[in-house]
Amino acid sequence: MADALKPGTRSSRDARLRKHADYQRVYRESRKQFSASMTYFYSLRAPVVQNTDDPASEPLRSGDPGGPRVGLTAGRVMGKAVDRNRIKRRMREAVRRNLGRLAADVDVVLHPRRSVLTIEFSKLDQEVARIFSLVQAAINQPRPSACSPNNTAIQMKGRRSREARP
Repeated sequence: MADALKPGTRSSRDARLRKHADYQRVYRESRKQFSASMTYFYSLRAPVVQNTDDPASEPLRSGDPGGPRVGLTAGRVMGKAVDRNRIKRRMREAVRRNLGRLAADVDVVLHPRRSVLTIEFSKLDQEVARIFSLVQAAINQPRPSACSPNNTAIQMKGRRSREARP
């Protein structure tokens, strides 16, 4: 298993999504993905930008140490507070064990199903590992650029150019 907290890495507490605006950004910028016992969303964060004119200036995204961040949700639909807290504890431990699988500055939101309460922890751990591996693989795939010939043909298809109009 890949251990997330190697010497010199940041704590799992730093790897949490905390702000409502961050959750909303992830929902807005991504699509819903499904796995056996949870739904997940992910979105890349903008890179930290340093002012090149003044090397001593603060990065624009100050306070953010970089690296992956994960948010969990467990609404009242999941059951009483005792059940929701147990779901979150199990999910946090699975995330802590597998956070090392994510290398990019990505935000991931996990929506567990109630079945997370009863499945074996090893299966939950494997599922979180698979999700993180899929997210990392999707991030590593090269995206077609906006200027490529194939994209231009697709964008122009169905449009008439101004020269062709009578």
